[in-house]
Amino acid sequence: MTNISSQILGDKSELLVSGERARLFPVLAETSKEGRTLSILLACFETVDNFGKSLLSDLGVKVGAKTQIQTYTEVVLKKGGDKSVRPDGLIVVKTGATTWTALVEAKVGNSDLNTEQLENYLEIAKLNGIDALITISNQFAPLPTHHPVQLSAAALKKAKVAHWSWMYLLTQATLQMGNDEVKDREQRVILNEMVRFLSHPSAGVKGFDQMPAAWTNVTGTVQAGGAISVKSDEAQEVIGAWYQETRDLSLILSRQLGEDVNVKVSRAHVHDPELRMKDDLQTLASDNCLRAVFDVPNTAGVIDICADLRKRSVFSSMRVAAPTDRKSTKARLNWLVKQLQKSKPDDIHIRFIWPGRGQSTQHPLAVLRDRPEVAEEANKVVSSFEVVFFRDIGAKFAQRKNFITELEQTLADFYEQVGQHLKAWQPAAPRIKEDRSEPSDVNTEAIRANAEEAVQERDHQSNQSDSEESAV
Repeated sequence: MTNISSQILGDKSELLVSGERARLFPVLAETSKEGRTLSILLACFETVDNFGKSLLSDLGVKVGAKTQIQTYTEVVLKKGGDKSVRPDGLIVVKTGATTWTALVEAKVGNSDLNTEQLENYLEIAKLNGIDALITISNQFAPLPTHHPVQLSAAALKKAKVAHWSWMYLLTQATLQMGNDEVKDREQRVILNEMVRFLSHPSAGVKGFDQMPAAWTNVTGTVQAGGAISVKSDEAQEVIGAWYQETRDLSLILSRQLGEDVNVKVSRAHVHDPELRMKDDLQTLASDNCLRAVFDVPNTAGVIDICADLRKRSVFSSMRVAAPTDRKSTKARLNWLVKQLQKSKPDDIHIRFIWPGRGQSTQHPLAVLRDRPEVAEEANKVVSSFEVVFFRDIGAKFAQRKNFITELEQTLADFYEQVGQHLKAWQPAAPRIKEDRSEPSDVNTEAIRANAEEAVQERDHQSNQSDSEESAV
């Protein structure tokens, strides 16, 4: 093990008793999967500029062209560190006179992060003045700033906590390669080799592949007509698993499309994960549904997905506004159906959203292709459409692995049959008049006079209103 000198860490040399610089080709025991995989990842943080800097920037770390990233494994910290409490790695980010540091804890394969261990690391971080703890595992979190492990409020005050899934890191590297964000030839070779390594089963990287045991009990309760308690451990476990699966779904779609697909989370839920859990538990209890929203770049709208426990079905949908330059429902529908002419009509339905508070109506795409007039409502013109992709998965819904398989297939099929074809309507650009001459002086004076009269009338009404409020 190599001692880390003050020349390397500068003002942070007092952090470590010893540590090894992260290696692209680590010499470790065959049983040390975690150490090997983490060493290769951290070495790429150092070597491939855009890869490490972009990931750290997403955590709110300030990075620039002159930022230096140094990474270490097998670290022993001076304060509070011993053999039983030893983080897997350390990241040091230097930008000018500013230094930011983070401990790293990694798990691979089926190993999950441990609450007690992480809280011990947060205590060490506080003792050594380290800014953050970053965890990496096959567990998923909706956002890097949310965490898959429940940590105490006291522990969270000791240092910032962030989480990356291995699949998230693999996806980000794949996107950077595919979008040509890494220009340097040698760096592209290194990042490509990391992608190849993480994609191999021996690396211990995997996606979310099954719901927890509580899933079978919760779905069974709903099917039997029972109620779900928002306070039950099983319901909370199901919501936690749903968060992991929807995050994995976004990463799968990202790799399939070569674009960064995200789970759309409200601002309130971004800042308060506990509120998000509370609200989603309420939705599960009241509607017997699990819901998520995906944001895909350059599409007509967001993708809503709903797993309905009562109907044992999965629904995917996208909503688009109807074109206002067409006056009838039939004409507006033809605009939509034309976009879906290459789609297989099986399982696709069109929901009609009417003005005001009128109830929506729905018809199969296959019927609307042949008889669009069936959708018309007397004295109404449709204001927007919701294209719904429906799949009844029956008994597979309650099966922990089959549910995940069917859900992932449904989202991919929806995007292929609907999402990639839909385009949002845009009004046509205004056309210049054939007669480009300016209006006559008489007309100009008339326009000006009308405008002044309108202003005077508005002021009069305003003064009258102020008088009435004063009287009251």
